[in-house]
Amino acid sequence: MTHALIAAADRGHADVAATVEKAGLRGVAAVPINEMLFRAHLDELAALDDAGEGSLVITLTHGGEETSVLVSVGPGGVEIGKAARPAEIPPTVIVQGVCEAALALYGPPERVSSAGPEIRWPSPHTMVPRLVRGPAVPRLFHAVVQRVVHVLERSRPAHLTELAVRHGTDKWGFLHQYTQHYERHFGHLRDRPVRICEIGVGGYGDPRAGGGSLSMWKEFFPRGLVYGVDIADKRALDRPRITTVRADQSDPEALRSMAEEFGPFDIIIDDGSHMSPHVITSFRTLFPYLVEDGVYAVEDLHGSYWPQLFEGSEDDLNDPAYTVGFLKQMVDGLNHEEFLKKETRVARPTDRTIKGMHFYHNLAFIEKGRNEEGGPIASVLREAPEILGVEGLQ
Repeated sequence: MTHALIAAADRGHADVAATVEKAGLRGVAAVPINEMLFRAHLDELAALDDAGEGSLVITLTHGGEETSVLVSVGPGGVEIGKAARPAEIPPTVIVQGVCEAALALYGPPERVSSAGPEIRWPSPHTMVPRLVRGPAVPRLFHAVVQRVVHVLERSRPAHLTELAVRHGTDKWGFLHQYTQHYERHFGHLRDRPVRICEIGVGGYGDPRAGGGSLSMWKEFFPRGLVYGVDIADKRALDRPRITTVRADQSDPEALRSMAEEFGPFDIIIDDGSHMSPHVITSFRTLFPYLVEDGVYAVEDLHGSYWPQLFEGSEDDLNDPAYTVGFLKQMVDGLNHEEFLKKETRVARPTDRTIKGMHFYHNLAFIEKGRNEEGGPIASVLREAPEILGVEGLQ
């Protein structure tokens, strides 16, 4: 249902309405409600000291029908569908049409309603005496409402670094500072219905550990579908818009089978074993499943150099058997039309399909696209060097 709503939101209100009417309001409502709560991070509020308790009711409507869910937040965490204990203050009610909610969550930014959801606060007869005579209104009373409304208004998307910290991934922190580079290269895709494939879920063999970066990508790309590939079974981490696939990145057939089922991808990220043969095999196998103008990222390039841990080497920094040497050859491929002698280098399959490469500390980006601009001067030098007054080529 999540995939159907994303696709319908991309087309507009009428298609969302048709999807809702086909499945029924109750059959659809759990999808946007779960998405709201994922993005609202109410668990952060529950962890605040002396914040008290707060609750709200999310009500979605369509065609005269409505369905609701109670959300309670307090020291015990977030409770869905029931109150942790009887509330001292009646819950606030947030009301929105399910089609408007779906468009706010999954549609292009221009389709988000400027009116926002309706907020029904508790009765003044309940609240005013409390405000005047006490006890004080808990901080969470307003905070939980603000978080959910902020999600539905989609007013200020969080920076990727903020999301990395929230979701506990090491893409920003003591070990790495990748997020500013990812935001630079992926930011233009943020509001598109993209497909992201990340090799390496994390957590090693523990089936419930890892997945922080998958959740980070899910929130960064609000309309995206995220696929995590790992040698261990990580299906316990599957969530709406997050799917894990068990596959060995050194096995081309396993990767190809995964890509045939879930691709093509707009973004592929290799955060797997960091061993050069695995990185190279993954690139050769999956790059054809990257869409035109897609981006392929390779993390942790230090594995190319370290004999310890990753079987790398510093003996020949241009050796194409190692990740960085392999990538360096593709840099020459960007200029494949400028070489004057055929024997200078062996043509590579990616010469005409990589249009840009960017390198940072331990991180590389490869942009897919047509690289056939032509080399007019080189063409003249190859065919008739005398026109430019130069000696013939040997």
